[in-house]
Amino acid sequence: MQFFDQQAVASALPYPALIDALARGLQEPIASPLRSHYEPNGDASTVLIMPAWKPQQMMGVKLVSIWPGNAASGKSAVSGVYVLLSCEDGRPLAVLDGTELTLRRTAAAAALAARMLARKNSRTLAVLGTGSLSAPLAQAHASVMAFERILIWGRNPTKAQAVVAQLLERGIAAEVGHDLQATLAQADVVAAASTATTPFIRSDWVQPGTHLGLVGAFTPSMAEAEPALMPRAQLFADSREAVLQKGGEVLQAMQQGLIDASAIQAELAELAAQPEHAWRRDDQAITVFKSVGFAALDWIAAERVCQLAKQATPP
Repeated sequence: MQFFDQQAVASALPYPALIDALARGLQEPIASPLRSHYEPNGDASTVLIMPAWKPQQMMGVKLVSIWPGNAASGKSAVSGVYVLLSCEDGRPLAVLDGTELTLRRTAAAAALAARMLARKNSRTLAVLGTGSLSAPLAQAHASVMAFERILIWGRNPTKAQAVVAQLLERGIAAEVGHDLQATLAQADVVAAASTATTPFIRSDWVQPGTHLGLVGAFTPSMAEAEPALMPRAQLFADSREAVLQKGGEVLQAMQQGLIDASAIQAELAELAAQPEHAWRRDDQAITVFKSVGFAALDWIAAERVCQLAKQATPP
């Protein structure tokens, strides 16, 4: 059985290659049932169990934990492990660092959606949130679009500056966005990744023509943007089924009678299958990509890690 640590997973999954792998892999049949969701402490601390498989090939199971309170002590809010099993004989094949896998596939999926939905002349990216997904989101989006400015906004400017420094070490210039409304006013593309339970993105702050990726809120009670934004926007999902079960802003807008399920115009697999399709109505349209994560994304990423390792191993 092989083990792939954080560095091995990161090395195998550079963003351009991973984004293309997701676009291809989502066209193949991968069983991806809805995840199991547990709150062992009876609070916001969450454990997710996410299986996916291809019959007669491999089954992957991710155990991922989200502990929002970790931010106060400087720890990552997200951690996990991923296990691959043979569907031929049930043998464990590999264990992968699930934290790195989750961060990379989440950022890559959001960037893939932005590549399809954002205006082609987009020049400014704003990343909202300063947690473990902040730098990956900036890296993934910068790999698919030529941004002239990247703004990092967070409630704590010191943490935002730390993300800016982290990106600079990786060759990406960024700056702190000190005011959220002003940051949104400048942004062509927005990527939000937080554990917010109260919306902080006001609908009237989002400018016409903006593409907004909402990737942080992953339960019905969480929300990053006001539900009132949903009827203003063209709405897309990583997975219709998953978003209609877990997507906070979408479900809250539905509960308030602002939209119904038909408001979701396409999911990520459909976007990837038709890369030349004009999904955006026009340059004034607001597009929203709501992501809660689904297990097929992990399976595709894990398969790529294992395939590359096999190719690198001498016969």
